[in-house]
Amino acid sequence: MGINKQSDLETNLQIGPTDQGMVRIFVVAGDAEIPMDFNPEEAEEIAHELQAAATAARSLKTK
Repeated sequence: MGINKQSDLETNLQIGPTDQGMVRIFVVAGDAEIPMDFNPEEAEEIAHELQAAATAARSLKTK
């Protein structure tokens, strides 16, 4: 599955700090659980990438 392929798969996404000082993105999809831990600097980079993607998506939607 790629970025542009739609899916009906239901997922649950949780994001928060761990007790070890990491930022965890936790994805549950069906029977799969995917915990992804990032240091705070990496998490900030991901946040910037999300903001850039949202800006790009918004500009495509208005065309």
